[in-house]
Amino acid sequence: MRHTISLLVENEYGMLTRVAGLFSARGYQIDTLNVAPTLEEGVSRMTLTTHGNDHVIQQILQQSHKIIKVIDVVDMTIVPHVEREMVMLTVNAQQGEQRQEVLSLVEIFRAKVVDVNTDSFILEMTGNAEKVNAFIELLKPIGITDIVRTGPVAMTRVAHVKAQRLKDEDEEFSELTLNEKV
Repeated sequence: MRHTISLLVENEYGMLTRVAGLFSARGYQIDTLNVAPTLEEGVSRMTLTTHGNDHVIQQILQQSHKIIKVIDVVDMTIVPHVEREMVMLTVNAQQGEQRQEVLSLVEIFRAKVVDVNTDSFILEMTGNAEKVNAFIELLKPIGITDIVRTGPVAMTRVAHVKAQRLKDEDEEFSELTLNEKV
């Protein structure tokens, strides 16, 4: 089964190598990988996808926690989250019917034309993996000449984060109340 894993790491030399080394040393595959800074200075988020059964994913999570300078590890697959990826592609768009067909697909998929030539377009689209795959499949017969995909990035849904904070506050309050009674 495919899993999306989010790692919050200290942004320093060699972190990517440490994470990649963890996977390669154990024979696990990283399918996609995105790394970018967060709002907190010196902290980056790595979002990666991998495949494996529950035991393999559990091993990945446990071993990731052991890497020095890893702040947090979350299997996004098991929490409510929003996941998106971006694709940019060059597609044939000859004058006439073919060009109009491409523009119709751009509108249907809420994509963007980011560059225009006399016989081609560069298109950009974001969405979940299924939407990206569907867009690509519909453009293949027209003629895709180049493609770049980001792989997914993911964030925990806002409602889940708020509910978790409330739960944590309730547990903290319960401990305080219990201590006061003793």
